[in-house]
Amino acid sequence: MAANTGSGIDHGDVDVAPPPVTVDRITVALIPKAAKDLQLLQERTGLSKTDIANRAITLYEFIDAQMRADRDVLVRDNNTGETQVIRLL
Repeated sequence: MAANTGSGIDHGDVDVAPPPVTVDRITVALIPKAAKDLQLLQERTGLSKTDIANRAITLYEFIDAQMRADRDVLVRDNNTGETQVIRLL
């Protein structure tokens, strides 16, 4: 069966690629502690600086949304069972 993209042109069995993703680029000046932590994360995870920054922003947005919804963000030590509340100032 032939693919139809709605343009009135029959492309046969050729897959039509989606449009490219637009990216935002930023320049960030890191304090020494953040630069060291970024380096440690790169070494430990093998991820790029871009991947780490994207994950950090997404995680921060999630935590901020939870806190604004009056929810606690918790960390539990699986060995001791101790639970701590995460607070971002």
